[in-house]
Amino acid sequence: MSALEQMKQSLKDAIAAAISVSGIVEAGTSVEVALEVPKEKAHGDFSTNAAMQLTKLAKKNPRQIAESILEHLDKSSAGIEKAEIAGPGFINFFMDRSYLYNVLQEVAEAQKNYGRVQMGEGQRVQMEFVSANPTGSLHLGHARGAAVGDALCNVLDFAGYEVTREYYINDAGNQVMNLAKSIEARYLQALGQEVDMPEDGYHGEDIKGFAKDLIAEKGNVIADMPEEERLEFFRTYGLEKELNKIKRDLGRFGVHFQEWFSETSLYTSGQVIEALDDLKAKGQTFEDGGATWLRTTDYGDDKDRVLIKNDGSYTYLTPDIAYHKTKYARGYDQIINIWGADHHGYIPRMKAAMSALGNDPDKLIVLIAQMVSLFQNGEKVKMSKRTGKAVTMEDLMDEVGVDAIRYFFTMRSMDSHLDFDMDLAISTSNENPVFYVQYAHARICSIFRKAEEQGVQLLPLSEVNLHALTADAEYDLLLKMAVLPEEIAVAAQGFAPHRLVRYVYELAGQLHSYYKAHKAITDDQEQTQARLALLDAVRVVIRNVLGLIGVSAPDQMTNSTAETDTEEERNTQH
Repeated sequence: MSALEQMKQSLKDAIAAAISVSGIVEAGTSVEVALEVPKEKAHGDFSTNAAMQLTKLAKKNPRQIAESILEHLDKSSAGIEKAEIAGPGFINFFMDRSYLYNVLQEVAEAQKNYGRVQMGEGQRVQMEFVSANPTGSLHLGHARGAAVGDALCNVLDFAGYEVTREYYINDAGNQVMNLAKSIEARYLQALGQEVDMPEDGYHGEDIKGFAKDLIAEKGNVIADMPEEERLEFFRTYGLEKELNKIKRDLGRFGVHFQEWFSETSLYTSGQVIEALDDLKAKGQTFEDGGATWLRTTDYGDDKDRVLIKNDGSYTYLTPDIAYHKTKYARGYDQIINIWGADHHGYIPRMKAAMSALGNDPDKLIVLIAQMVSLFQNGEKVKMSKRTGKAVTMEDLMDEVGVDAIRYFFTMRSMDSHLDFDMDLAISTSNENPVFYVQYAHARICSIFRKAEEQGVQLLPLSEVNLHALTADAEYDLLLKMAVLPEEIAVAAQGFAPHRLVRYVYELAGQLHSYYKAHKAITDDQEQTQARLALLDAVRVVIRNVLGLIGVSAPDQMTNSTAETDTEEERNTQH
C-alpha cells in the first residue's frame, strides 16, 4: 500500500472510530466513510460528508454530528494537523504533510516500476488494434489507433494485466486479389504489354516499384506462368511487401505485436466452416432468399445479418465471427478491439454473434478511435507534399516525429475527433505540450549536471533530512507523485490513456513553477539535498509516464527556450 493509501486509510479508520466511540450510532453499526479531495486548497487536503450521511440514523442535524466526530477524533494517530466543519456539515482535514515524504522512498525503490498496481491480478487481455488491410500505407486513422492502442496496452500491463497485442491480417478476399491483379498489371506494363489496371486496382507508386523490383529480380519469367499460378505469386509477393512496410512503419512508431493472425488461416484450418456449423447446430441461423442468415435480432441487433450470400460467397461478417470465436477459445479474460469510426455499427452484430455462439458478449470490448484532421498554417491538410496523395503515417513521422504524434494522438479521449496542429507539434515553445513536458525532464537533468559541476555530493535518501521540504510547491509535487498509482488504476479501468497525458502535463507545470520560484542548489546543504531528492523523484515519474504513452524523455533539449534560462536568471531565483 502506498504512502497516500496508508494515510487515507488511517484517516478513514480514525473517523470511523470517532463515530463509534461518540455514541452517534449504536455499537456494532458498520459505517462506510468516504473521502474527497476539495477543489480548493483552502478547504484542506481531504473532506468527508459522513456527518450528513448519518443524519437519519443519528436523528441529529449534521453540524452536531460533525462536532461530535471532531470531539472524539484521535488527530495524532491519523496525522491530522487541523480539522474544521464547513457548510452544512462537511469536515475538512488539513494533514501533517510529512507522511508524503515516504513517496520519495517509494519512487527511489521502485524506479521504472513506480506507479504499478495489481488491479488486473494477472488477468489475460487480448488487444487487437490497427489491423489495416495490407494493400497500402498506414494512414492517420491507423496512426491514432496505433498510438492509443499501444499506450492502453502499456497502461493495462502497468495495472497488473497480462496483455497480448494482436494484428489481424486481412489477407483473404477481394482487396488482396485486387492487390495481386494491380501488381500483375504494372509488371506486364513494365514489360511493354498493353494491359489495363483492374477496375478496383491500387494505383500507388509502391505498386509500380514492386513491378520494377520483380523485373530486376526475375525478368519476364513470371509472365510465362499459368494465370492462376501467376496471380497467386503476385498475391503472396504483394502481401509480403505490404506487410513488411506496415511492420517497418509500426516499428519506427514504437509499436510491436506479439501475434499476427492471418485471415486466410481461418479458411485453411476449417475454422470458418466450424463456426458456421456451430451456429447452425445451435439453431441460430435460417435460410431466406437463397442466403443463410444469423438471428442477430434475438440479441439486440437492429436486423438479422447475412452470413452466406445467395451466390454462395461469405459476407465480411462470417470470417470475423470465426476469428472472434478463436479469441474466446484462447481463454482471454477480456477481448478488446480498437476499431475506426466507420465501424461503430458493427459492434452490436459482433456481440450478437458471440452471444449466439454461447460466449459472454461482455468479455468483448470495442473501443472506437475517431478521425484525425491535420492542420498546417491554419489550413486543413489533405494531401502529402511529397506524393500528392493522402497523408500517410510515414509522411507524418517524417514531418513532425514520433514523440509529437504519439503524445498528441493520445492526449484526447479516443472517442472524440482530434485536430492535429502540425505547426504546434514541431514548435519548441511552451505552447507545444509535448515539448513542455519533455522540457521539464530535461530541466531536472540540467540541474543535476550543474550540481555535479559544483561538486555537490548526493547523499543516500536515508541520510537526507526531508523535513527541509517546507514549501507549498514541494508538497504539491509530492502529492501529485503520490496519486500516480491511483491514476494508473483509473486509466486502466476506463481504457483511458489520455488521463495520463493530462497527469504528466500537470506534473510538468508544477515542476516549471517550482523551478522558477525556488533554487535547487542553495547555500543550505540540507535544503539542497532534500530538493535534489524531490527533483530526482519527479524526473523518474515524468520518464515513467512518458514511457507509458510511447514518448521519450530527453536529458537535453536543443534549439529551444530551454537555452534561455541563463545563469543570471537562475541565481536571482528565491
